[in-house]
Order: sequence, then C-alpha cells, then structure tokens
Amino acid sequence: MILVTGGAGYIGSHCALALIEQGFDVTVFDNLSTGHLKTIETLKNISQNNFEFVNGDLLNSEELDKTFDSGNIDAVIHFAAFSQVGESVKDPAKYYRNNICGTLNLLDAMRKYNVDKIVFSSTAATYGEPVRIPIDETHPQNPINPYGFSKLAIEKIMDDYDRAYNIKSVRLRYFNVAGADAKSRLGEWHDPETHLIPNILKSTFANSKTFRMFGTDYDTKDGTCVRDYINIEDLVQAHLLSLEYLNNGGKTDFFNLGTKSGNTVREVFALCEKVTGKDISVETKPRREGDPALLVADNTKAKEILNWHPEKTLEDSIKSAYQWEKNLQEQING
Repeated sequence: MILVTGGAGYIGSHCALALIEQGFDVTVFDNLSTGHLKTIETLKNISQNNFEFVNGDLLNSEELDKTFDSGNIDAVIHFAAFSQVGESVKDPAKYYRNNICGTLNLLDAMRKYNVDKIVFSSTAATYGEPVRIPIDETHPQNPINPYGFSKLAIEKIMDDYDRAYNIKSVRLRYFNVAGADAKSRLGEWHDPETHLIPNILKSTFANSKTFRMFGTDYDTKDGTCVRDYINIEDLVQAHLLSLEYLNNGGKTDFFNLGTKSGNTVREVFALCEKVTGKDISVETKPRREGDPALLVADNTKAKEILNWHPEKTLEDSIKSAYQWEKNLQEQING
C-alpha cells in the first residue's frame, strides 16, 4: 500500500492515478482544504485495486496513527502542503505550521510504524534567486519566501531523519508544472488559480476577459520571463521511478524536475492562442517583485540516476489543460 498525502490535489491526484494504473494499492490522505472530493470519486471509479480515502489532517496525529495502524503502508509519497508564494509572505505562520509541523507528524508516524521510504514534493523555490542557469542540484538554496523556506526546512529534516532513524527520502524539486491527464479525467483545479497557463485558458471562457502580463522589459529574447514547463504526466513518472529507486535500496537524494529548456510568457500566450483558436486580449503591466528573468532546470541528474526522460512538449501540456478546462467549465456552468 502506498500512502499519498495531498492526493485530492492537482499533482497528488495525478500521481495517485499513475500508481493505480500501475497496479499499486493506494490510500489517499487529504483534508480537502484545497483538494476536491470529486477528484477522489474519480480515482475511486478508476481503481480496480484496493483504494482508500482518509479525510484527515497531518496536524492531527491521531488520524495519522489510525491510517498507519490499519493501512499496511509500505511507502509514502508526500504532496500535502500549502503552496501559494504570495499567501506565504502574508501569513508565514500558516505555512510553517502546516507544511513543517504536518511533515514532522508524518515522519514520526512513519518512524512509529516502521515505514522507511518517502518521496517528497519539494520545489525549485528552495533555490531562490538563480545565480546560474540552468539550475542544477548543487545550486545554492537561498529561498526568498516562507513557502520556499518551509520546503527547504523539510528537506533538512529529512536528512536528519535518515541519519538518525534510517528513513530514506527522495526530494523532487519541481519547476513549472503544466497540463492535465491525457484522457481528461483529472486536471488543474485551484481556487484561486495562480498559475499562468490555466489562467490564460480560463480567460478565453470569461467573455474574452483581458489577461494581464507582468513585465515586458526583462533581458530575454522577447522581454518576458522564461520558465521551464514540465508536463504533469512526465512529472508523476518521476515519482514512480523514485519509489522504484528507494525500493531497490537507493540512498536519500534530491532531483530537479524540469525540461532543461524554457519558454517566455509571450511564447506561452502564442501557444495558447494556437491551441484554443482564439485571440487572447493582453494588457501589459510592470514587473512583479521577486520574479526572476530566467528559471530553467538542469535535469541531468534525474535522467542519469532515476532514468527519467520527460517526453511531452509544452503544446501537449496546453492541449490537455485546455480539454480539461473545457470540461471543468461545463461542470461549473452546466
């Protein structure tokens, strides 16, 4: 049995789906603060295996105890966290308490019930402002917001839990995740939505709403920020490979998940217009504080050690995201 915390959310649900389709028994543990019960119902309907859902909170040790005591859990894939950078600046206590204390409770439950393998959803935000591009795993980790600090603190805690208690971990540092399940069963469903691609796509449904583009004077080929967009299905494959790596005796380690190439915001807009067949009205705005010009991953280590090879293009991600968004709008608007 694999325990997936945060499995009702965007990335966690896609990972739970991939595990189910690979024949794993899965327990999703989620408090539904940002995830959706409909997502759980979708996973339950797809699963032909042993699938369980626990409506639980990592800050509640008793709920964790019950889950571990009855679940016959072999390993954990840990997604449950608050993840909005802006909110973390306004309310750091919420992020430190939920992300760090919740993970400590989870690790202590693993220790108590002799579960010694965890794959952790970390972030490129642990690097902070880039000092070189592309960013490899030896890049300094100097987060510039509480969200990034919370994830870095967890990485350090996991090092200590390995040394003291032999709990092995793989930390996966994501760059910009995009797209949806290719069969449109799951997709990105945040409220509020803060990510670029779904917001562009949403704007095409909202009476031709004008989209705001922040910063057109960066030192890039067209003046807009460059980001590394990794497809959600490629991303979750890295989690399955990380689980296999740990099951085969792999040591605690960390890997960047990105494509080693970047796209500007203008290029993303152009691809969204191509996929949707719609002209998207854009209003340019000044830069937002804290937005680096370039964020691109060096993914060599994940390729060499995990044998991970991302295959999908940004256009593939936008196509699947658009199909999902169309379905979601139909659900919302009847």
